[in-house]
Amino acid sequence: MSEDRRGGRRHDDSRRGRDDRGGRDDRRGRDDRGRRDDRGGRDGGDCWDDRRGDRRDDRGDRRDDRGDRREDRGGRRDDRRDRPRDAQGRERSGSRGQGGPRRGWSSSRPSERSRASTPSRQVALEGLRLVREEDSYANLVLPRLLRGHRVSGRDAAFTTELFYGSLRAQGRLDAIIAACVDRPLAKVEPALLDVLRLGAYQLLDMTVAPHAATSETVALARAEVGAGGASFANAVLRRVGEKDLATWIAEVAPDREKDPTGHLAVVHSHPRWVVRALSDALAGNGRSRDEIDQLLEAQNQAPAVSLVMRPGLTDLDELIDHGASQGRLSVFAAAWPSGDPGGMDLVKQGRVAVQDEGSQLAALSLALGADELVLADDAHWLDLCSGPGGKTALLGGLTIDHDADLLAVELQEHRTELVDRAVASLREAGCEITTLTADGTTIGAERPGEFSRVLADVPCSGLGALRRRPEARWRRTPADVGQLGAIQRDLLTSALNATAPGGVVAYVTCSPHLAETRLIVADVLKRRDDVERLDARPAVRAGLLPAVRDEVQLGEGPDVQLWPHVHGTDAMFICLLRRLPVPTEEGTPSS
Repeated sequence: MSEDRRGGRRHDDSRRGRDDRGGRDDRRGRDDRGRRDDRGGRDGGDCWDDRRGDRRDDRGDRRDDRGDRREDRGGRRDDRRDRPRDAQGRERSGSRGQGGPRRGWSSSRPSERSRASTPSRQVALEGLRLVREEDSYANLVLPRLLRGHRVSGRDAAFTTELFYGSLRAQGRLDAIIAACVDRPLAKVEPALLDVLRLGAYQLLDMTVAPHAATSETVALARAEVGAGGASFANAVLRRVGEKDLATWIAEVAPDREKDPTGHLAVVHSHPRWVVRALSDALAGNGRSRDEIDQLLEAQNQAPAVSLVMRPGLTDLDELIDHGASQGRLSVFAAAWPSGDPGGMDLVKQGRVAVQDEGSQLAALSLALGADELVLADDAHWLDLCSGPGGKTALLGGLTIDHDADLLAVELQEHRTELVDRAVASLREAGCEITTLTADGTTIGAERPGEFSRVLADVPCSGLGALRRRPEARWRRTPADVGQLGAIQRDLLTSALNATAPGGVVAYVTCSPHLAETRLIVADVLKRRDDVERLDARPAVRAGLLPAVRDEVQLGEGPDVQLWPHVHGTDAMFICLLRRLPVPTEEGTPSS
């Protein structure tokens, strides 16, 4: 007799068919689950003891007897009265005891079993990996993954929230996870840390049942990094689930009075430097720094899907027939209720596209709002940094009304191809749009004074588009702003050089950072005496719906800075500049 320390019970090894080495007695032929030992299955006796307690002892002799009878009868019992029953007299489930393995039974240990998580979570994890390893854009990678894995409907909505939400909340989630582990997060395997972020977000920010969030995430960890990672994830997530979000924030966020920037950085999940930059941007554009909470909160909200109608190719009535509704601000905007509109015929045909209303207003300020500002021959337009083509298409669609052509310049070949696709339907409709792969900083020297309208939508940090590109907040650094500043100055200088006297340049960024907006313009203008700064507010209003044209706040001017918490758009900066006309001999301006 031996004592099982796990259960505190004694078991007679001889009665359980074991030899003196603790192994199965080969004479039995089959174990107590009805399986032959030579199949490689594990011994199930101890596991049965752990699960069923004392009932195992009561059944020991009967199972031995049944084993002998099955040998004599060729492994098959015909007497139903001898089938095993539980304490209530019911037959045991499955095929156990009938010569085959129990349904769903695995010969592997629990830690070795492969348990797949749901496709929705797998897609979210794969998206995080692509963003981390390949610097992919979140808003481009997710639709492709959803289509590739055939995730749609409610599952797609769940995946979208989980993927974007985990990216937005990464800083806050990391602070909470760090309080639950015994090592620096830098020493946690990156793939496992991605899994933990997904699990923590489900526990703290979504309405997923705690047991489901934990078990599914552990399954994801097992498939991604193995059994050890799964055990680690299970332990960490159980600790995370012990408290709600408000309690965790109170515990891990710095005190607001002592460290206001650090407090906001954790609460709203933005890097410290971004919090400071956005606060300065509010003040620099005549707004109160007290709005910083509203701004940061707005940048964590999932943006509504805005559509843009290609000029002349469709209208609002047609879009309404497909389930859309009128947009809030832009005369060319429509609102999509939810989900990916990519399957709509109008989108496939290139007559409609997804575009934020702030981006639409930036392009329209030049295409519509500059009609009274341009004092030059208005035949040639230029988009200096055209990829991926959204603003190019809006400009190009409006060239017909002005009997003008458009040159779209892009530095990278693959982005030029994106522009070509964006304007293909407009070309078919008769718009004169030419694409050119070239360095925009040299166009001003190569084609000086040629264009009446120039859009310089320059590369920037993207701090104004964090709602749809949440990864940018963790990818960018203050050093990037300095490096981008040099490019932005060169591009604006080139745009002005390419503009004819009397022509208008729209300098646009999707960042409100002062070092990318007002300071760039001021730095370029102090080196020139042939440029004047225009009031951009009337030009922006020209692209607004008549119903809201007089209601929308556009600031103190002369530039326009849009805000997520005020306008519900990306934080687009719009500055209009005009090359001074050349005076004639009589002293009057001439183009």
